[in-house]
Order: sequence, then C-alpha cells, then structure tokens
Amino acid sequence: MHNNIPDLENKNPLFLCVIATTKTARIPGITGAGATPELTDYTPAADAELIVHGEARCLPDIPQTVIEGTASPTPAVITKASLELADIPFLTADAGAAVKPNLTFFDINQIPGENIQSGQAVVNSKKIFNRGKFLGKILSQFTDHLVIGESTPAGTTTALGVLTAMGYDGNFKVSGSMPENPHNLKLKVVSDGLKAAGIKAGDLAHDPLKAVEVVGDPMIPAVAGVAAGAEVPVILAGGTQMTAVCAVVKEMEKDYNWDELSIATTIFVAKDETSDINYISKQIADYPIFAVDPQFEKCENQGLKNYINGSVKEGVGAGGAMMTALLKGVTVEEIRLKTEEFCREIFE
Repeated sequence: MHNNIPDLENKNPLFLCVIATTKTARIPGITGAGATPELTDYTPAADAELIVHGEARCLPDIPQTVIEGTASPTPAVITKASLELADIPFLTADAGAAVKPNLTFFDINQIPGENIQSGQAVVNSKKIFNRGKFLGKILSQFTDHLVIGESTPAGTTTALGVLTAMGYDGNFKVSGSMPENPHNLKLKVVSDGLKAAGIKAGDLAHDPLKAVEVVGDPMIPAVAGVAAGAEVPVILAGGTQMTAVCAVVKEMEKDYNWDELSIATTIFVAKDETSDINYISKQIADYPIFAVDPQFEKCENQGLKNYINGSVKEGVGAGGAMMTALLKGVTVEEIRLKTEEFCREIFE
C-alpha cells in the first residue's frame, strides 16, 4: 500500500464527476459508450442523472453498451451503489457536454469537443484548466479528499491523442469500452488529427494545453485543473484517460506533489490484456494505481457479468467510487449486491 492511502481511511471524501462529449465519439466503431454513435451525446448527462435521480431524464433509457445482443449497464450503477452505501456527496461539473444534465452542476465550460481528426479538438483549454483549478481550490475547503471521475465517450482515443502529441507512448496501451479494442482505428484518428494540425508526435511535450486543443477533449484540462488546484489528496477515479490528465498536470504544475495523488480504477482496466495503464503511467510520474474487483462473476445480472468479458470496464469513476467506499468501511460484497439491486430497479 502506498504511504498516502491509509491516511484517507474514515475521512470525509467528496466525489466530483466531470462530464464532456466530443464529436470523435460519433466515429463508427470507436466507442461502446452508447447504443449508437449519436446517442453518445446523451451518455454523460444521463450518467449524472442516474446517480442523482435514480433515472435518466434526458433519455428514455439508461446508457448501455450493447455487445452481441446483451446490454451492459453504464458503470454509473456501480458508482451510485458505492456512494450511497458510504454516504459520499456527489457533485457534477460540465466541462463541455453536448446535452446538459437535468440537475445542478458546476459550469467549467459549455462547448463540446470536436472530432480530433480535424486537428482542432478543443477551443479554450487554458480557460478550462484555470476554471478547473479554481473549482479544485474551492472544493478543497469542504472535504478531506477529492475523488474525481469522468464520463466522456471516446475518451481513451482523445487521451491517446494528448499522450502522443506530448511524446508519451500510448500506442496499443489505452483501454476501451468494448471487448475488441479498436486500437488501429484510434491510432489512425489520432494520426489524422496530428497531420491536420501539422504536428508530429512529441512536438507538444511542453505545451499540454495545445496538445488538448489539437487532439484532446475538454474533460482532460478540466480534471487536470481540479487536481492541480486541490489542496487535499486527490484520487483520479478512472482508467487510462486519467494518465493523460496526469501528463497535463505534470507539465502545468512543475512542483506538483505526487504523494497526494493516486489513480483508482476497476480490475477490468487493470487486468485488460488490450491495454496497459501501468506502462503509460511509468513514463509520467510516480503515483500509485489501485484496482478494485467488484467480483461480478458472482452476479446474476448478465449485463454486469459482461464486464468480466471486456465490456464497459470503467467510467463515471466506478473504480474510485468503490475504492473510496472501501476506505469508509463498506465491503465489496455490499457494493455488488447494491449494484445488482439498482439494475433490477432500473432495468426490470
């Protein structure tokens, strides 16, 4: 166990979910975070609504990933179960979602990301970073530690874009929301974007916000800003997207205290043979990565069982929400049973 985590036991956490969309998610075959490419615009808002209201209000149905005829529920059900069991407050920040959620949220940025193939993905990354930083500072006054999740369809592709532009090797290493990880498609989309912007891999090693503007998404500078502004320990609740966030923080905050930061994800990302979060992270900084196993093999719900076969894996801060609940004394068994209960309530 890394030295900074036991300090967080029985402390009061706050969970912030940062939502954003990008037109990159409309590229057919690039993401499973929505029943169709067009519906990905609704996924982040519906995820936040599900956690707050127990139902999606911007959509008739809850976001699902449909693989071979079986729908897997959004990981928001895991987050909701974990936060409710541990009595952890949930807040939402809009970093650029095309569809705004029907709930109160912090407004970091209203403009969604474009398709990164254009080489012009995000319009105002510096402003987004600075507003995120301000929010991180403010939220720190109300909590002992900050847990930051995200819901951004196609976010692993945009993360790969930022990592590549900054000179990190993320090729065939970022995760994905489907059993078949479309690495070649992701690489082509990133390569198209860099070419369109006249930039080579590594050119933006010291200009992370430019990397975001060229081939990133608005969530990355928002979460990086919140983490940079936080004056309490931070858990980045997510998978390989959060490595791109760390790459931005490293360059923007030269004296950042990495002892105060960790990534918490699900076992489905940690054990994913089509990606390697540790390999990417080692290139960036020395922060611990924790993985929680909800033991979905014991589930009766087939959609949750699909997670074991590579569907969905992570999102909406599921791994970090579980981890934070465990720190507060909730058991994995309780989280799994509560998640199944939500699925029965919502889907049946």
